[in-house]
Amino acid sequence: MNKEKSTIVLFSGELDKAIAAFIIANGAAAYDHEVTIFFTFWGLNALRKDESVLVKKGWLETMFAKMMPRGADKLGLSKMNFGGLGPKMIKHVMKKHNAMTLPQLIELAREQGVKLVACTMTMDLLGLQKEELLDGIEYAGVAAYLGDAADAKVNLFI
Repeated sequence: MNKEKSTIVLFSGELDKAIAAFIIANGAAAYDHEVTIFFTFWGLNALRKDESVLVKKGWLETMFAKMMPRGADKLGLSKMNFGGLGPKMIKHVMKKHNAMTLPQLIELAREQGVKLVACTMTMDLLGLQKEELLDGIEYAGVAAYLGDAADAKVNLFI
């Protein structure tokens, strides 16, 4: 019997939207769906390593790297960011309610076999290199995502 398939495009680099994407992905995987999350543009920031990685970049790519948050734990909120206080407040509330953090949700997704795919075209545009992203993820273009999405019953854009 074939598994149900679900795909998510994570375009947003905002903490609350990334959390939502991973909660949905983990829920679908728990229901035995084959899940793909395709990270493009600002969504790629959720896959960035927390630490700085020395790679050769041009001036513009270096500026993008400095302006973009480094890693899942550094993302801002879509609303009520309040100069960085909003994410601290939501993380406090999540901890109080024993909710999983975004890094924990990412790890759970990996354990459940959720396919995490970084958009190579966007990586080129933003000057991101494989060494700057989490180990063990996949790299592909839009054609690969469309192949997954064509067979999926659920396709979300976040």
